[in-house]
Amino acid sequence: MQSLPAPPSTASQAARTRPSSAPSRQSTTAPRIESRHLLHGARELVIEHLGGEYRLRLTRNDKLILTK
Repeated sequence: MQSLPAPPSTASQAARTRPSSAPSRQSTTAPRIESRHLLHGARELVIEHLGGEYRLRLTRNDKLILTK
């Protein structure tokens, strides 16, 4: 009996479907900032972006939620 070839890995599938103009994750490093530096002791802040307002909230469970 002949065996079937192994299916391609998820990583190789993603590499084939990724647009060629997209930068790879390894080549770019996003700036980092600690949430406490953004919040300055508050539980919520408003971020203005392209004319819209977004709220970044710190929950009772210390999770961050970003809403429009």
